[in-house]
Amino acid sequence: MHQRAYEGQCAFAENRHGVVRSPKLTLFALALGTFAIGTGEFGSNGIIQLTASDLDVPLPVATYAITAYAAGVIIGSPAITLLAARVNRRTLLLSLIVLFLAGNGLSALAPNLTLLVVFRFVAGSVQGAFFGAGAVVAAYVYGPGRSGKAFATVMGGLTIATIIGSPLGTVIGQNAGWRAMYWAVVAIGALAGLTLVAWLPRTGDLRGSSIRDELGALRRVNVWLMVAVAALGISSIFAVYTFIGPFVTDAARRDASLIPVALAVFGLGMAAGNHLGGRIADRSEHSGLIGGYGGTLALLVPIGVAGSNLAVLFLCLFGVGAAMMFAIPTVQVRLTGFAPDAPALMGALNLAALNLANSLGAIGGAITLDAGRGALATVWAGFVLTSAGLLLYLLTIVRRATPASELSFSRHQVLSQ
Repeated sequence: MHQRAYEGQCAFAENRHGVVRSPKLTLFALALGTFAIGTGEFGSNGIIQLTASDLDVPLPVATYAITAYAAGVIIGSPAITLLAARVNRRTLLLSLIVLFLAGNGLSALAPNLTLLVVFRFVAGSVQGAFFGAGAVVAAYVYGPGRSGKAFATVMGGLTIATIIGSPLGTVIGQNAGWRAMYWAVVAIGALAGLTLVAWLPRTGDLRGSSIRDELGALRRVNVWLMVAVAALGISSIFAVYTFIGPFVTDAARRDASLIPVALAVFGLGMAAGNHLGGRIADRSEHSGLIGGYGGTLALLVPIGVAGSNLAVLFLCLFGVGAAMMFAIPTVQVRLTGFAPDAPALMGALNLAALNLANSLGAIGGAITLDAGRGALATVWAGFVLTSAGLLLYLLTIVRRATPASELSFSRHQVLSQ
């Protein structure tokens, strides 16, 4: 019954007039929304020093604002998704974009760090819920059997934000002040809101589900195993991305002006991997995740060994971004497969896992730096974490296959007797 309910949500895009009038524009509106969200998230990292200086707080204390955003994704997004379980996905997305505008607008006006932390939590609480509901709408537009591509489309805005939005936001902050960066995010978010109003389908097919169904999904062991696989495995991308600056200046001994170039190379890899990962996730149950994690592990080694060579570093940065993003759509498809009656909540949990990975990767990298092993050593922390994620996933495959194998063996025994 649950599977039929999910397939109904993901059926070909029909509304009360027959079909979605502008499927491509609907997908563009969703991607523009995630682009705005990604620009606000990653742009905050680029202006953190300016924020600390203006609010007269030490830099480590100013990072509480970034931590608060991640907490909003991890805690706030699943909570909002549960509370809004019965709400039509169109209505939910429009409400979330309003909350996003409020969170970022208030961030721009924050007179002190305490209020900035509160407002960044509010802004972060939108992210996972928006991605989850957006993935449901995208799957509805694409049709059955293409949920991986649907999630990749929604994620596409976030990957583009790492290439364009974050560097542009940093430049705006450097030239017009950190508050101007948040106003720019508000402007992009307002534009996204207008496109959502215009192009999201109006249909009862996008109605929500019961809170009981959503909560029931949280009682499934496979869901939490998949969240752990994502949080551990994806952490290596942040053990690299967080420390790209030191890679360029300290390890490769190049000018800081190359840091935005390195970030853009990494972002291009993410965009490429996300596009391909969306396709493979719909065709193969395990290949995207195993291939993505395995490819990442293979590419972390040359960074750790020869990353001081700029050509090696840039090539591997592109590769790590591509390999890891190749895996992420499969994570979403697997989560939704374990809880087909709660696709929006699974999207929120996926984004929560990504933010847990962000923390794990940054903490692991910081530990290796504190040990005095040099900037490139951060990749080994990522290597260990992704290896643990891959091993856990392989064990879950064995765990799910074992009952069927034992059943076949028992039947064979009966027949042979």
